[in-house]
Amino acid sequence: MNLNTLKSLFRFNKSDQAGILFLGLCLLIYLSVDYYYEPTTESKFFISTSEIEQYQRVMDSIKCLEEEKNRPKIYPFNPNFMTDYKAYTLGIKPEEFDRLKTFRARGSWVNSAKEFQNVTKVSDSILDRIRPFFKFPEWVKKRRHSAKKFVNEYINKMDLNTATLEDLQEVYGVGPVLGTRILEQRKRLGSFHDLNELQSVWGLNPEVIENIKERFEVATPREVKKMNVNAATASDIATIPGINFSLAKKIWEFVRVRNGLGELSELSKIEGITARKLQLIELYLFAE
Repeated sequence: MNLNTLKSLFRFNKSDQAGILFLGLCLLIYLSVDYYYEPTTESKFFISTSEIEQYQRVMDSIKCLEEEKNRPKIYPFNPNFMTDYKAYTLGIKPEEFDRLKTFRARGSWVNSAKEFQNVTKVSDSILDRIRPFFKFPEWVKKRRHSAKKFVNEYINKMDLNTATLEDLQEVYGVGPVLGTRILEQRKRLGSFHDLNELQSVWGLNPEVIENIKERFEVATPREVKKMNVNAATASDIATIPGINFSLAKKIWEFVRVRNGLGELSELSKIEGITARKLQLIELYLFAE
């Protein structure tokens, strides 16, 4: 190919030149846009709109209500009788609960929320949460209002034979039902001879009886004529409050087999006679 032929390839008329110029401008514009423009893939979804905020508030409220519904309910209780499970549900640490058990094992009582914290060493946040549910006996509340009055009431115990239902219900653990049973038993007996006769009242556990003994005494006991267990019949023994005929027959047979007893404590070998039951029997029987 000679030089003339090569030059002929680059000869353009005005129309061709205009087209080439336009194509060059387009290419220049494309390269400029491609260089300076960076497309973004971020979403243009805005979550700060009032409708979405309102919806979020509704969802948060529903969540709070559901959590409150599933949270274990706390009922008023005396912290002196707290169980391991109760302590666990309240968020009290094992070592804190152990301090309370050790304190109670010495026969001591906590009578205020502050004293409970001093014994257990629970945090202020835990105490503030459970303090409203503490329920102490009425006499503790009275002591807070008037220490002098409390001392007089504590030293001068009330006679159980003159106590009313309202008086009995001031004892922690005694409600209308148990209080009525105590009064009905007093009516059946004529009057109480000894506080241990409370063991013949159905439903009174040892802790409640001890609480009653702290507030009451038998100042006007009825007269009781004790029976010789070695001479008593099964029918005689069955007259003891809290002893049914079946147990009375076991006692009578036990005495006959041994040709008499030297001490009443031997009755503890009989099935069904606990230490509490023996205390009750000792009010009515003697061995001779």
